[in-house]
Amino acid sequence: MGYAIKARPDLMLPASLGLMNRDTRSEWVRLRTLILLRWLAIAGQLAAITVADRVFGMLLPLGLCYLAVGAAIIANLVAAFVFPENKRTSELEAMLTLLFDVSQLGLLISLTGGLTNPFALLILVPVTISATALELRTTVILGGVAIVLVTLVSVVYLPLRLADGSVLDLPVLFEFGFWLAIVIGIVFMALYARRVATEIRSMSDALLATQMALAREQKLTDLGGVVAAAAHELGTPLATIKLVSTELVEELADRPDQQEDARLIRSQADRCRDILRSMGRVGKDDRHLRQAPLGTVLREAAEPHMNRGRAVAFDVAAAPGGEDRQPSIHRHPEVIHGLRNLVQNAVDFSRSSVWIDGFWTDGTITVRITDDGEGYPAHLIGRIGDPFMRSRRGSQDQQHRPEYEGMGLGLFIAKTLLERSGAELSFANGSNPFLARDERPDRSGAIVEVVWPRSRLEASETDALGENRRIDA
Repeated sequence: MGYAIKARPDLMLPASLGLMNRDTRSEWVRLRTLILLRWLAIAGQLAAITVADRVFGMLLPLGLCYLAVGAAIIANLVAAFVFPENKRTSELEAMLTLLFDVSQLGLLISLTGGLTNPFALLILVPVTISATALELRTTVILGGVAIVLVTLVSVVYLPLRLADGSVLDLPVLFEFGFWLAIVIGIVFMALYARRVATEIRSMSDALLATQMALAREQKLTDLGGVVAAAAHELGTPLATIKLVSTELVEELADRPDQQEDARLIRSQADRCRDILRSMGRVGKDDRHLRQAPLGTVLREAAEPHMNRGRAVAFDVAAAPGGEDRQPSIHRHPEVIHGLRNLVQNAVDFSRSSVWIDGFWTDGTITVRITDDGEGYPAHLIGRIGDPFMRSRRGSQDQQHRPEYEGMGLGLFIAKTLLERSGAELSFANGSNPFLARDERPDRSGAIVEVVWPRSRLEASETDALGENRRIDA
């Protein structure tokens, strides 16, 4: 199971959904949202200027302050009337909008005391918005501009004057501390907001991929049932056609041309029967086929990977103290698809053999999948199941598996689907990776253990047969 952290190629979603290109975030932010945030900022700026002037009697350059706020008002009005309400900004448009906000706020702070103004901390807001919604490059530019403006404001500013004309002045050490706190805040908030937003998007994208995989598995299951139902329904008319055509062959012994036509009808009826039989493996909405013994479900999940050059061994038995009768379990699509992903992972990264063990007790049903590969990377084993885990692959691994991107999406899908069915998953390695090859046991690779409470997975006989219903005469 080697690196065993990969994405299945058949589960890849289109790049247009933003799943594979993780840094493409343009046109995610509505212009209306930025306009609304700017109106809130304008209202707060006007309130702060008014309170400082009317309540505290501070001597502010009101003309210049209102000019700076007026520039923001004009920019908002232009944006609101020129562009439609549903416009989504491009990366460049969003960056220019936030650059204007940072510059306007920096100018207003320089007119109202510089770093002695407690509202200087608000310069963090545009950078945080960028870190949440825009690309890393844009965030770095905005953060750099914000730091430069804060540095300039700490040197070039109009001091705050109180009502009596005295200047509100702070010690140099305090001003340096304020500057340092704001710079650290810009860097920390940008990193924190970006990390959280990236993880949220990754989880959302991976869950979407999981839903698509489950929907596909459900459609395949439903399609098999429809085809099998068609085969079941068409069985009687095809048998009738074959019977009649056989009688015609016997009756038309003296008319070779028409007898040959009757033989053709009979052969084509046989062909239709064979085609329908090969297309469907399950019966017509049969309650019995909604469940199957544990070993049968395990073989069904592993079947697509049985002939890929690896020996796949099954061992299904009761655990010590458990009853001998093999439990029948629900054939839920999420269970089959999740187990199939785990088996594929084991087959892909094994050397020659994969072991699939199923055992049960009175309270649990357990499936353990083991291989003889290199095992999970030690530094990633605690993160297995997280989506989009990118890890550097060796050149040999790239040559053998060029289609795998190494993002952990396949294991995330398997883990999510199985946990939804009530299972708990654990991942481990079968041996110490530092041992020599001849010192390792046969099952030396990766180990996945899936444990369900028996009540969550086992199907009762009433589920299969359904309740008896009265037949009215």
